[in-house]
Amino acid sequence: MQLPVQSQSTIYAEPWEAAAGPADLVAIARAAEHAGFAYLAVCDHVAIPRRLAAAMSTVWYDPVATLAHLAAVTERIRLLSHVAVVGLRHPLLSAKQYATLDHLSGGRLILGVGAGHVQEEFEVLGVDFERRGAVLDEAIDALRAALGPDEFPSHHGKFYDFEGLGQRPRPVQERVPVWVGGSSPAAVRRAALKGDGWLPQGDPRDRLPAQIARLRRLREEVGIEEPLTVGAITEPLYIGTPDWAVGRRTLTGAPEAVAESLRAYGAMGVHQIQVRFRSRSRAELIDQISMFGADVAPWLS
Repeated sequence: MQLPVQSQSTIYAEPWEAAAGPADLVAIARAAEHAGFAYLAVCDHVAIPRRLAAAMSTVWYDPVATLAHLAAVTERIRLLSHVAVVGLRHPLLSAKQYATLDHLSGGRLILGVGAGHVQEEFEVLGVDFERRGAVLDEAIDALRAALGPDEFPSHHGKFYDFEGLGQRPRPVQERVPVWVGGSSPAAVRRAALKGDGWLPQGDPRDRLPAQIARLRRLREEVGIEEPLTVGAITEPLYIGTPDWAVGRRTLTGAPEAVAESLRAYGAMGVHQIQVRFRSRSRAELIDQISMFGADVAPWLS
């Protein structure tokens, strides 16, 4: 699941999150781990322009700092950036941060990356917004090198060029998984050709089969045989019968019924689902997480 509190876009944030803080994040992270969730995810924005602040808010915790904090209060659950806009930073800087995170967490990092969409962020940091796709393509290659086993990684490309510069600590993982986010044709192609996983950006169920078929076709065309972890973001969930307005798109009902609906994702070829629960408080969210882990998840295997 993607954590609440750490990003508060009006598209998905609940009212109670506005007054929440670090203690809430820790409690929710621990609840997710106890319930058997695969990962915790956090977002990435450096600064939000005034024109977007009313919709997006300016609450966007730094992903590396947040995941490192949560790594220290959990033991097993994996830590996902969903997604890091790695084109905003030099790959050696990103590698230093995320390699340290993987080292400190005992090898729990999943590096989710995406192109970004807020033009002002790129401009203030001196990065070409119009070329962000090409920058991301090369940044993935550079990060593969910088997060690999070599203490002195090297990369020679159009946007980045480095060698003979050592970085330790190295990641615990021999190969840090890189999951590519986005649902545009360019993003799907990038995920197919450069990713270990794909993180769609809100594709409804009826669009997923065609997207997954394209991912497979693109990989087959270039002879990539390694498995690709295909993800999906589910509809909002509420386990049980709500006595408040949870929204018409929210999937509700008994655990068995919710699980039956969610199994459709697996039938499409999805390997992991990211869930979000409607809630009116931290306590209600933790109850939903616990019920999902105990009563829904066993029906999904």
